[in-house]
Formats: sequence, structure tokens, C-alpha cells
Amino acid sequence: MPDTTRPDHRIIVDIIENGSRVLDLGCGDGDLIALLKTIKNVRAQGIELDNDAVSRCIMRGLSVFHGDVESGLMDYPDRSFDWVILNQSMQETRKIDYVIEECLRVGRRVIVGFPNFAHIRARSTVFFCGRTPITSSLPHSWFDTPNVRFLSIKDFVAFCRRKSIAVVDVRYLGKIKPVHVLPNLLAINAIFVLTRRPK
Repeated sequence: MPDTTRPDHRIIVDIIENGSRVLDLGCGDGDLIALLKTIKNVRAQGIELDNDAVSRCIMRGLSVFHGDVESGLMDYPDRSFDWVILNQSMQETRKIDYVIEECLRVGRRVIVGFPNFAHIRARSTVFFCGRTPITSSLPHSWFDTPNVRFLSIKDFVAFCRRKSIAVVDVRYLGKIKPVHVLPNLLAINAIFVLTRRPK
């Protein structure tokens, strides 16, 4: 993998098996899809809302469709993909309950990555400065952020428990390397691997 590869992309590439069928929701410019196709020989599609990003993906030869992740999955049959990826998009999604249910219907496993709002720098900014934090993983001001929700790692764990979603694997990221202790305090980002609990 190139040295410039994002740490979260490295982890996702490591998780996904060779030759998998992958759907990337909110895929942006398609960097992760391109990486997965090159390194893991996956069959990948993407859904992206931004028209310019979709055009850039198509120019790169990637199969990406213009659409909203909140409504773009209803046409896919059950278990259409081995993996559905919702990386750095969940905090921008309004109907997250519905979207994750749809991801679990369409994919055998789901990868969810998000910034941890309970990171120590975010907490410190709120506590000592009394202001909404701006960090590397939450880079926007309160008035121009695309985020509609701010959640912590503990929040998401509680959500999965409440919805009876099985957490198969979880990775915690610092700015450069993995975090192994006190992730809700020290991790900047988290990546969860989810599946349905057997009935």
C-alpha cells in the first residue's frame, strides 16, 4: 500500500477478503474502492451524493452511482454484497437506524467507521474553552459541519447492544497508530465490523 494511504483505509483493506463483493456508501472520490480493487481484487460499487465526486469516480473507471445512502439501498436484494462500507459517513446520516438495518440486509457484514466525539481533545475543548471542538477528525466549525450527529465509541456500542447487532471486530485509531487502551478517551476514530445476530 502507498505510504500516503489513510490509516482507516489501511485497516479496511486488511479486513476485507480477496475477491469480495463490496458496496461503499458515501464513497467520495473513490479512493477506498480503487485501493480495494487494486490490492484485494474486489468487485466494488459505490454510492455518492456529490455529483462532482461521482464524475471523478467515473473518470477513474469506478462503478459509482449518484444517490443518497438513506434511500439508495432499497433496490438491492438481500445479501447482494459480502461487505457494505459506511466509513466516515454515519455522522452525516439522518436516518442512521434505517441505514444500518438496510446495510445489514444488503451485506453479509458491514464496516462502520466514525470519528469519536468523546476523544480527549474534544472533551478538553468543551470543558476548558466552552466551545464546540475542531479536531483532525472533526475539522468543521459548528455552523458549516456536514455532521448531523456527534457520537462516542460507547454510544455506538450501546446502540449495537440495543439493536441486537453483533460486533465481530473493532479497531481504534489514534492520529497515526492504533489505540489499545481507553479507546473512548484516546481514539480519534473507530472502525466496527457488524453482522446480524443469529435468531
